[in-house]
Amino acid sequence: MAGKRKFLGWHKNIFIAGLVSFFMDISSEMIYPLVPLFLAGVLGVNKSIIGLIEGIAESTASLLKVFSGYISDKIGTRKWLMAAGYGISAASRPIVAVSASWHQVLGFRFIDRFGKGVRTAPRDALIAESTEKEFLGRAFSFHRSMDTLGAVIGPALAFFFLGIFSNDYRKVFWLSALPAIIAVLLIIFFITEGKKPRHLAEKPRLSFQHFDWRFKFFVIIAAVFALGNSSDVFLILRAQQIGISTALIPLVYLFFNLIYSLSAVPAGMIADKFGKKRVALSGFMLFSLLYYGFAIADNAKTIWFLFALYGLFMGLTEGVQKAYLATIIPGDFKSTAFGIYNALTGVAMLPASLIGGWLWDNISPSATFYYGSMTGILASVLFGLFIIIGRKKPVNSIILT
Repeated sequence: MAGKRKFLGWHKNIFIAGLVSFFMDISSEMIYPLVPLFLAGVLGVNKSIIGLIEGIAESTASLLKVFSGYISDKIGTRKWLMAAGYGISAASRPIVAVSASWHQVLGFRFIDRFGKGVRTAPRDALIAESTEKEFLGRAFSFHRSMDTLGAVIGPALAFFFLGIFSNDYRKVFWLSALPAIIAVLLIIFFITEGKKPRHLAEKPRLSFQHFDWRFKFFVIIAAVFALGNSSDVFLILRAQQIGISTALIPLVYLFFNLIYSLSAVPAGMIADKFGKKRVALSGFMLFSLLYYGFAIADNAKTIWFLFALYGLFMGLTEGVQKAYLATIIPGDFKSTAFGIYNALTGVAMLPASLIGGWLWDNISPSATFYYGSMTGILASVLFGLFIIIGRKKPVNSIILT
């Protein structure tokens, strides 16, 4: 573990990683809720193409999460891969600001997610290595809370600047580069890590053989769930379709992120005390219910309520799932494991978003959310089975090889 210096009770690396994600998410969320509106309203793109853009950006770039995790374990460093990943994302901002076609927006989304693919696994491994096992839930949830606090401020700034710039999306996109640059500088000057022993840096190999049945089963369940968890752009487009004005869309997304941020740390503390698997399962079940709600929603008040539930769902699952994952993987392969997990769930975003867009254009907007609700039910059933098997099967037994 790197130095033990504390900031506000947290290991320095955890605190700084939280600040990094805070500033990067300010940048990202100044853009993200506006991109589907920009594509549909300014560039005239249909929902299938929007789904294609999101699916390609998320899933293709997510493949890098495996390799960046593997490389991080191989060379024994987290910091500089984090800096490279955040730097690539920061450099993508001017592309969307000058985009005149959906192909250019796709290029922006791909480069931005490419950077995320490079940084995510090393960052998660750094957090896991910088905290004690009994506090993993709190550490990951603190990081998610800081990340999401940035996601609250980002849409608020987008709403503010849209008013000043008379709904000129491009000027908001340009301004989003500033907090991204701050995030990169924080990594370079404040993240520290001890040099790993060479024999540890040479151990990892890109293989499932290092992991027991729990990791394999859990990753499969997460991937099944992700097949129905299409891009959040469909939630934004649904809100607009139901009657939320364009000017208020950033505020709806802000509301979602506020609930997410406020619920993340309490969810992590509850998970540490009562069990991470139970909290994650409740999140899957909530997702199924709220997507059913999006399918049948018919007024703006319902949309606000559903976005609140969506924030609660994210608080219950995002950090908690990673905290649980950190308890079932060998110490020498943490970054590789996080890379595999992030990549497989990310790759599922392509079919999820393609299916979501096709259902929207060819059947109905509600069909997109009925489909997501059904996959949420399936993931909940599989996760319940996983919990039952875990009580009976020895930890060191291997299946699914």
